[in-house]
Amino acid sequence: MHRLLHPTGEFAARFMIIGMMATPLMYLFKGWCAPRWLVKNRRYFGVAAFGYAALHTGFYLGSEPWATVVSDFTKLDIWTGWLAFVIFIPLAATSMDYAARKLGTAWKPLQRWTYVLTLMHWASLHDWRSPWAAVIHFAPLALLTLYRLWYVYLRPRRPTAAAA
Repeated sequence: MHRLLHPTGEFAARFMIIGMMATPLMYLFKGWCAPRWLVKNRRYFGVAAFGYAALHTGFYLGSEPWATVVSDFTKLDIWTGWLAFVIFIPLAATSMDYAARKLGTAWKPLQRWTYVLTLMHWASLHDWRSPWAAVIHFAPLALLTLYRLWYVYLRPRRPTAAAA
């Protein structure tokens, strides 16, 4: 079980990153069908990320003695993972269309906290002096997010006919 612990956690983070990259890629590559396909199917990537996160949590609980699980809970790398997973549960439970409509944008802050906590969990597990595994995976997402912020809020816009 311990051998499957890290791969399931990494796949959970990777699927989450893929889902998060969809919109910025669509802004960056207008007219290309791959980002539109990602946007259309990102919920499936999120559900897959939750499935792998649940497996990761199950493998952690199955491979460690309960005394270790309880004593490690105060460590940054462990509690950030637990908190990310706990927040991930309602996101996965509300992933169907009806629940998404009812929640509106209320799920967005929860989603962002899950991203931040997952990054902290991964980086702290790999030691803060050498967090390259997390940086390599999250850097493209960070760059695309910066591009998205620039595109939405800061990019120069041509005057429209109505404004002229």
